[in-house]
Amino acid sequence: MNSDTTPHGTTILAVRVKGSCAIAGDGQVTLGQTVVKHTARKIRRLHNGQVLAGFAGSTADAMALFAKFEAKIEEFRGSLERATVELAKDWRTDRVLRRLEAFLVVADRDSSFLLSGAGDVITPDDGLIAVGSGGPFALAAARALARHTEMDAARLALEAMKIAAGICIYTNDSILVESL
Repeated sequence: MNSDTTPHGTTILAVRVKGSCAIAGDGQVTLGQTVVKHTARKIRRLHNGQVLAGFAGSTADAMALFAKFEAKIEEFRGSLERATVELAKDWRTDRVLRRLEAFLVVADRDSSFLLSGAGDVITPDDGLIAVGSGGPFALAAARALARHTEMDAARLALEAMKIAAGICIYTNDSILVESL
């Protein structure tokens, strides 16, 4: 990761508004300054479709984290908070896992969390979380849309991501949105 620990080449946004939840991710994959893929899937449905997860960071690291998180969510029978705390503890203390360079955003109908290898388990005050190089743009757009429109989570996430894609060179407009 770069010196400010923000993964480049992706944007992930989680939105919880009016009883609905969505996670959106762009499809761009870059190697250095070159775009190598436009339609990557950075969002997954887990636990029989009841949990959404998105990643920012190294693809191989993110795939390992998806597998670890999926095992935790199954182990704790769908308890998102317990699974995230346990994964964050493992991620921070395990010699191999702590070298993974990625962020994981997870959500279900009741809660949303941002996890990092530093042991962070962060739940947002306003139901909005964003990571990646376009994260600040997507988050700002989502906050404005949440305050000034009546959009549901999926539509709000899509529109905020479109705004981020128009600003961030590492975010494209091939946007995938999954919602609960």
